[in-house]
Amino acid sequence: MVRNWTRRKFCFLLAGAGFGLTLSSAEENVPAWPFKLGVITDELTQDFAQALAFISSHSLACCELRELWGKNIMNLPLEDLNRAKQIVERHRLQVSDIASPLFKYNLPEMPAKPEQRDTFLANFTDRDTEDLLARSMKLARFFGTNKVRIFSYARVEEPEKAYPHVRDRLARAAKLAARDQIILVLENEHTCNIGTGKELGHLLRDIHSPYLRGTWDPANAAMLGENPYPDGYQRVRDLFAHMHVKDIKKDVTTGKLSWAPIGGGFIDYRGQFKALVRDRYSGTVSLETHYRRPDGNALESTRESLEGLLKVLREIA
Repeated sequence: MVRNWTRRKFCFLLAGAGFGLTLSSAEENVPAWPFKLGVITDELTQDFAQALAFISSHSLACCELRELWGKNIMNLPLEDLNRAKQIVERHRLQVSDIASPLFKYNLPEMPAKPEQRDTFLANFTDRDTEDLLARSMKLARFFGTNKVRIFSYARVEEPEKAYPHVRDRLARAAKLAARDQIILVLENEHTCNIGTGKELGHLLRDIHSPYLRGTWDPANAAMLGENPYPDGYQRVRDLFAHMHVKDIKKDVTTGKLSWAPIGGGFIDYRGQFKALVRDRYSGTVSLETHYRRPDGNALESTRESLEGLLKVLREIA
């Protein structure tokens, strides 16, 4: 448990999260906290330059790439890829990962009904998997990251029956990724067959490859009824290299779940971030806003959620 935090220790945490604090000369040689914080850019805006301006203005370290200028990154022409890379370099940001739509479609052996596909300006099917995997790894190298985010096929009524097929296909993908030294980071996505911390931990331990790690998403786990912290986290502890943060709230009258700004829902992010520090998590963390204010303003919704996240980090000090 993290106790009795000094101002200096908290500066180290924020510096490691990418907040760019300046330490005194006496503090310069002490290691910073290792995790890096960023935002999925299209949660802000499709205007990539505007998104990165927001991220850098808040002294964050990373950007996660999924949609740029109204196109899924897998469909972006070379001219736009070069333009995007120049903007990243201009803002001196790190690309945390390529947020690909890999395996976010129907499993051929057990398709979901009705058919499901990725909704982020992508329309791929399993027939595209080989090309998507090769292209996503190429994009990772192009943008200077070694991580590609993937999924586990559209969730069926009995995901345990789909599990052997999902496991075998992801194991093959990990072997291909190993050739290029790329790490596939599997998200526990509530609309896919691996949706909870329990399911994610089981599969990652089963395949046991350094080239297949997790993207831990507490809110997605909560969508399927799992208590994300501490229960879900204990299942994936030390198994993930990337993380998403968004919050979720429950309507006391209807019981309906909906997205909320960080700190506006029921997920224990104070406990979660204390655990990341305690366990010396050294990966990346992306704010995945999802929440929208009543006026629908995506940028201001992200700002509100980011402020909630920063408040959590201040409070755990």
